[in-house]
Amino acid sequence: MVKSLAYMGVTSPALAEWESFGPEVLGLEARLSENKDVLQLRMDDRHHRLAIHRGERNALLYLGWDAGDEDSLGTCFEVLQRSGVTSRWGTEEECWERQVLSMVVAEDPSGIRHELVSGQKVEPKSFRPGRAISEFVTGEQGMGHVVLAVPDLKAAHGFYTDGFGFKKSDEISTFIDLVFYHCNPRHHSVALTQIPGVRGLHHLMLEVADIDDVGLAYDLCMERSIPISMTLGRHVNDQMVSFYVRSPSGFDIEYGWGAIPVGANWSVSQYDRASIWGHKMIAKTPPGAFEAVAP
Repeated sequence: MVKSLAYMGVTSPALAEWESFGPEVLGLEARLSENKDVLQLRMDDRHHRLAIHRGERNALLYLGWDAGDEDSLGTCFEVLQRSGVTSRWGTEEECWERQVLSMVVAEDPSGIRHELVSGQKVEPKSFRPGRAISEFVTGEQGMGHVVLAVPDLKAAHGFYTDGFGFKKSDEISTFIDLVFYHCNPRHHSVALTQIPGVRGLHHLMLEVADIDDVGLAYDLCMERSIPISMTLGRHVNDQMVSFYVRSPSGFDIEYGWGAIPVGANWSVSQYDRASIWGHKMIAKTPPGAFEAVAP
């Protein structure tokens, strides 16, 4: 089924801010589309990983998932159809916009658009980071992970496990409850929290290969007075050392290092706190990429 998180697209009025935040702070490479309405951000040799579409508000537009080859993509489509998930094959124009060979478009129970793809364009030896960093951890683990708010956790669980083939990694119960899911050695590619009447993106995680990359990014945020949402800390489940910074589009970026992988003998655990140390909440407001949904 699904192999990794391939790319993500959001809408935002803050393209100009991303042109500096993405490369200079996060170390991403930026490309502006010909019509200057989409800023594409790269973190490896894939054509792009994050797309910022010019818009009037901050919102999650779509998540792209690597399904492997076209036979596997066809199998995914059949599974979605049998599961009663609204889905269709992507058009040539949609595939060209995402720089993939083929695509299946599906909608989850909360209305979030998902694109299962095959043949994402690769440009070997072409990635040039926006600032000096070691490298981003991608490959078979994909671009990172997302944490989503959904109005109905039970329905979302069924969508990701039955429709996409995800396996549960663990659960955390604190002031909010989180369920984590994996589809490759990355501890989780998606995590879900239930907020009645709400859907959207809480944060996107980017993992780097050297802890000094995390520290340097933290210093840059402090020097530039970029809002930190949570301080440096280490999570209990994936054991990542990270901090959270508020992006120009309202959602948070978790910038981290050192996550442990899951394997064939992984056992699901439950935790009553999110972090071993640190991750002190500084943000006074929740991420701004949420939207109301009808009950």
